[in-house]
Order: sequence, then structure tokens, then C-alpha cells
Amino acid sequence: MLEKLIIGKTLRVPASTGAAGDGTPVARQLDAALLDAGFSASQPLLEHVGALAPAPAMDLAATIVSAVRELVGDHVQHNAYFIGFPHDVPDTVEFWTQRLRAAVLAGGGTASDAQLRDAVVSGGVNLLDLPGYGTYQHTYADLLAAHDALIASAGDRLTLLRLGDTAEVEATRLYLAMAGSTTPLGEADLALLSQLAVACVDGAQPAEIPVREHRAVLNGVRLVLGRPLVGVDTTTDVLRLACHVSGGDGSLATPTRFRSFRRPERRILLAALDKVVGASPAKLGDVTRHAEPWKRLGERLHPHEHQQWPHAREVFAVARGERRVPNLAGRAEAALRAGAIAPAASVLSAAPGLLLRSADRLLRLAPASERATVVEAVTGALGSASARVLCSLREHVGNRLTPASARMYANRSRRAWIGPDERPPLPAGLVAELSALLDAQIGARLPQPQHPLLVDPDVLDVALPLSGKASAGGFAVLPRGSRAPVSGELLRFFTYWRQTSRRTDFDLSVLLLDEGFHTAGQVSYTNYHHDGIVHSGDITDAPDGATEFIDVPLTVSAPYVVPQVYIYSGESFDEVAESMFGYQTRTLQQRGAPFDARTVRVRSDLRGQGRIALPMVFANGERGWQAVWLHLYMQGRPNFNRVEENMFTTADRVRAVLERRYLTVSYLIDLWRARTEVTTWDGRLPDEPVTFIGIEAPGDLPDGSETYTLDRLSELIPG
Repeated sequence: MLEKLIIGKTLRVPASTGAAGDGTPVARQLDAALLDAGFSASQPLLEHVGALAPAPAMDLAATIVSAVRELVGDHVQHNAYFIGFPHDVPDTVEFWTQRLRAAVLAGGGTASDAQLRDAVVSGGVNLLDLPGYGTYQHTYADLLAAHDALIASAGDRLTLLRLGDTAEVEATRLYLAMAGSTTPLGEADLALLSQLAVACVDGAQPAEIPVREHRAVLNGVRLVLGRPLVGVDTTTDVLRLACHVSGGDGSLATPTRFRSFRRPERRILLAALDKVVGASPAKLGDVTRHAEPWKRLGERLHPHEHQQWPHAREVFAVARGERRVPNLAGRAEAALRAGAIAPAASVLSAAPGLLLRSADRLLRLAPASERATVVEAVTGALGSASARVLCSLREHVGNRLTPASARMYANRSRRAWIGPDERPPLPAGLVAELSALLDAQIGARLPQPQHPLLVDPDVLDVALPLSGKASAGGFAVLPRGSRAPVSGELLRFFTYWRQTSRRTDFDLSVLLLDEGFHTAGQVSYTNYHHDGIVHSGDITDAPDGATEFIDVPLTVSAPYVVPQVYIYSGESFDEVAESMFGYQTRTLQQRGAPFDARTVRVRSDLRGQGRIALPMVFANGERGWQAVWLHLYMQGRPNFNRVEENMFTTADRVRAVLERRYLTVSYLIDLWRARTEVTTWDGRLPDEPVTFIGIEAPGDLPDGSETYTLDRLSELIPG
């Protein structure tokens, strides 16, 4: 249902067009139900529900409650293996010995305690064969009955829901914002964009679609529905579109198996190719970069059957090698191999974005006699490249004064590799010069706010969302490198998964690191206790869903706490029916069930390539405990992944993210200070309209105010 998606994305509730009446009792019930989930309804929203007839009021209330419960992970039952968790969790070896004793007694045998413990410690025990191991021994109702109700705390989360316009207006507004975003969307948002594109296909369209992957999503809908394509101006746009509608990777990072296309679809694709190449034959140079996909696509499109589009046939001739067309990247690479750095920069000047992405390499390789020419070429490209590229380069050069302890490579699927940083640092004077030029160019493109800026200090450490690929879907999820303050006295991590068709065992673990990023301990299914940290017990099968918890008191001695999710066996993160990670914060005195939506601070989808997920790290420093987003996956082994076997690789990746200086919202705020009034939000409401930038907007800002919260932070990055 589109309304639920809009609520989950924007925290705005589309207004119902149902009949008027007295829905006051429903509004009261809605208010109570939302509070139980850690949400509250604004007064206009409650008044709107109360003014509806009972039936539409109930429909709207049910939609709202369902949407917010899914948002924080409260739509499933989070049972724990040990019913008394976090209390009454036994010593790990003692528990295994108990299970082994039950197995021996069931077989009519006898064994001493010493023999059983030796069998456990030696590793000669298959845990999955032990009676009662890895499966719930009680129902979810039993768990709730064993725990008192949650003791409310002033620090519990309360997220405000606002009343929006009608579903049609809200869908159009969100569609235009997402389709016209200057930064690439993540997988979850691309899926939402596709649904919005279907609903808005005949309505208002964005004036510009800067991100080509977004064009592929929109044109995929338009191709299937027989509408004219939009924004196709390169041959690669057509290839992306064909991959997307075939259920493949529109980013072209992984191979796609093309589907059969209907004759009208083949005509649309070939006509688009013919138009692009006919207008600019030089764009045939892009074809060789993806020659193999083009060959396979040609087998599906049958271009030889359509003589009316000769330029389209040239695309496949180039892909087959029957015609050679030099491309810009190839010419630049040839110049670099020949040591002609300045000429290579001159060639790349025709593609400002590509030149700026290559700037570090050019500046490192350029001899002193050519460096000024390269700097001049880079400077000349600043005015033509997108602001996202400028921001990416600004972040990059800010990290090039000294070599990194390790160089991390993260791809679009958030898979991470680590290698040594063998690049020589860039000269400090050059870094300062480039930084100043970039600051001036980015600052000049920032829009002038209509009202004074009011800034929530908690948003200042949020990394600029330069790519949705460095994030994930969920609730209160921030881009990689973002930092958020942690309140409360206790962290409770949780992971939930539900397998699709075969037995699947996810394992929630915690790795502790010291100041030098060396291992200081771990908690997992092999070690239930360490330094006050407690594991809830191992679940090894999840046909109806399963949850594992780990409690971490913030008095823990290690400065870095790294929660991880390992796939021990079974389906991958992309194959399971559902999987998530999140954390709650509580006081040490708070009781209640292991999971309570009111204490959930973050819930993140676990969808990625790899068998090990590193969603975030918690760091204790001068500013107290902070949550730092990682959004990384490691390949791991096909089965039997364990925290003990990945301590060094995990530590390297954590260190690489923590030591990197990310471009944050505070960077843009500092640029704005030069030309507009900026005030820090202290909880007091302003008297006049403001432009508010923060994690969550206050409830009663003056009329005419504009808000930029988590769902709109990408709009702060200019085009």
C-alpha cells in the first residue's frame, strides 16, 4: 500500500478522503497505540482522524499503526532463547554440558561431568544434534509472561507523525524529490521510486533526472507501460534500462541475463539508440566499455531486422569489434601509460566529472613541470561538474595529507576490501589550494534559504549522503561515517531473520577493540558473557522468524564495541524472507520484554552481498559514546562463519572508517554562515518562520517554516 510507504519514508500521514463523521474514539485509540510503539501523532493528525466517519478513521488508523510498527521492527515477535534474558543466562560451557547430558541420558548412557566438559571444550560436539539446542523451548507468550511491563523512562524514544496532504499529492511530492535527487538512491529507495513511478507515470515529471540509474528505473516503468522514454542521452542509458527491466543490475556492476523483449519494447529501445548515436556519433565510444552486455542484448533486440535505425546497428557493430571507435577514457589511459600526464588531463577536460574523479592520480603522477597544468585543468572543470562530485573530491583531498593506516574499498553492494595505502601524500599547499577552490564553488551553489537557519546540533555529525549505496533502508538510518550520540546506560543489540525455504542460522556477535584496535574480547554463541555483556542464546532455525539479543552496559572497559551478524549456515542476507539489525537503549533499572518498540533507536535492513554484516560501531571518546555507521559486508566463508575467525579483518575495516574524515552536514552549515543567519536549536520554538535542519523536526514550528530532516538531507546537496 502506497500510504504505508509514504509514512515509512517521510513520517507524514497522507490525509484520508473518506466520509466525515465522528471518529474521536478511533483517534484516542490511535494515540494510545502509537505511544506503545514509540510514536506520537501531531494535533492536526489526531483532529483529522477524529473528523472522519468511524470506518475510514479505522482504516487510516490501522494503516498508520501498521506502518510505524514495521518501521521499527515491531511487526514480528522477538522471542529470546533464554526466557529470562538478560538474567539467568548460564555459563556457555555449562549450558552445552547440560544439553550434552540430556543427549546422553536420552540414549540410555552415562557420563561423568568431567567427561562431558572435556567433550565440549575439545570441540567434539555437534551443537545442532543436542536436544533443545538452537530452537525455542517456550512461546512468545511465555516470554512476555515471564517479564514485567516496560518501566517508562524519560529517555525513551518518541517520534512525531505529522498530517500530510492527500496520498496523490504526497506521492507526487515524494516522487519528484526522489527522481530528481542529485545523489544515487539505495536499493530500498530505488524500489520505492519504482512504485512511485507507476503511480505517477502520467503526472508531473521532474525537470531533470541527474542520476542515470534513476532514469533507468523511471524508464523501466515507462517502457513496460508504453510511455515515451525520458532523459536518454547516451548509449549506456539504453543498456542500463535493458538491464533494469530484465531484473538485473542497472548500475552495470554485475552481469544481467536479459529477458525476451516484446516487439514494441524492441522498437522503443532501438529507436532510442538510433536517436542518441545519430545526434552524436562520438557516443559510440562508450560502447566498448560494456561490449559483452551489448553483444548479449543484441541477441534479444535483433537490430538486423530493423533497417530504419542504421545508427542503432552501429552500436552492435562496435560491440562485436567490427568497427573501432576510440573513447575518451582510452585515449587518456594511453597518455598516462606514456607518461604524458598534462596531455591526459587535457583529454579528460572534455568530461569534467571523469577528470575530477581522476584528479588525485593525475596530481600524484604529474612531474613538477606539469603539475601547474594539471591543477589548471582541474580548476577549469570545477564549474562544470556536479556538486556531488565536488563534495566527493573535497572529502577525498581532506584525507590526503597523510597515508591512511589502511585503505578500504567499498563497492556499490557495500562489500569492503582492505589494502595498504601506498599512495604518497599530496603536498599540504596543494591540498589547501584545492580545498579553498572547492569550498568556494560548493558554497556558491548552495541555495539561499528563505528564512534563517535553525540547526539541530545532533545533525552536524551526519555524513553528507553523497550516495545512497553507502546506507540501507530502515528507521533512523544514517550514511556511512555518520556519528550519533548514544544516551542511556545499556545498549541492546538485536537481529531478526526469517528464512525462506531452508534452515538458516544467523549469529549476532560483538567484538570488543582496545585503543589500538586490537581484540579485547568477544561475545557470541560460543561465549555468552564477557565484562558485563550478555548474549540471549543461539537460535539455529527460523522458519517462523528468530531473534538474538546482546546487552552491552556502557560501563564496558573497551572503547570500541562492534556488533556483527554472521551467517553460520543457510540463506544469504538477500535470500531470506526478512532480516534486520537494530539497537535499543535502556537504563539499568528498566525492566520489560527483551524487545520494546519504545526503546528502539535504530532499525536497519540487512540486505547485502557477503556472509558477514558490519552495520555499525560504538565508540567511546571525549564526547562520550557515539554510534558510527559502517554499512559494510564481508565475503566470509560459505558456511560456519564465526567472530573468532574474523577479528583482524573486522578491526581493519572499523579503523578505516573511524579514522577517515567524512564530509558532514556541519561542512555545509559552515559555508552557509558566510551569507545567512544560523542558530543552534536549543529546544525553544522560534517566533518567526525558519529553515530547520535536523534529525527530526520540532512539532510546532511557525507557519511558513521549511524542514530538512533525514528523508530530505540529500536535497541540501546542490545540483
